[in-house]
Amino acid sequence: MCGRYTLRSRLNRVLDQFAVETADFEWEPRYNIAPTQTAPVLLFEEGERTVQPLRWGLIPSWAKEASIGARMINARGETVAEKPSFRAAFKRRRCLVPADGYYEWKKEGTAKLPCFFHQADDQPFAMAGLWEEWTGEIKGETKPWRTFTIITTAANAQSAPIHDRMPLILGEEEWDLWLDPEFEDKQKLQAMIEPLADEEFFEIDRVSTKVNSPRNDSAECVAPVG
Repeated sequence: MCGRYTLRSRLNRVLDQFAVETADFEWEPRYNIAPTQTAPVLLFEEGERTVQPLRWGLIPSWAKEASIGARMINARGETVAEKPSFRAAFKRRRCLVPADGYYEWKKEGTAKLPCFFHQADDQPFAMAGLWEEWTGEIKGETKPWRTFTIITTAANAQSAPIHDRMPLILGEEEWDLWLDPEFEDKQKLQAMIEPLADEEFFEIDRVSTKVNSPRNDSAECVAPVG
């Protein structure tokens, strides 16, 4: 699964990376983005790419309560096209989730050790996701909420020693097709859901257990240890 990630890059770098002109919200570098928190997500609406703040943890439009979102932070790529919670979004509401790193926990005996995956130059990359709009109450506020989930796939050879799943990461040549709400060829979309090629894409660092708590959100979370 993908349960924590980073976007340490400034918003203007993200906009440049994903060819978006402007965004109407502020963004400070984040070192430990956690479920139910808000993060920038790339959508295609009204004929253009936009970056908008969405809540992590997809809430289907038919859900009665927001609590379901905490259980739907990830969608398995193998079943995403058929599972009732995700199939409508997979057909029409695909998105990209900008990140410049993510965490997985490696089991060693009874311990779970956090590991940080990032590119050597810390350049942002695109995790494939889905989004939905749900109207209801969250923390006393009733309004339409946009929420998202991150699609996962089987780990590649580099990632497998740490965890058996990894986020679905799409190359730039795939972005337009993935974002296009008019494109509904399920077979071609499903073919895009595969692990990264086995050549090394990430550097992997053992990091502090500070990342285990979502209250910790500083550079200490990504500092290598050991």
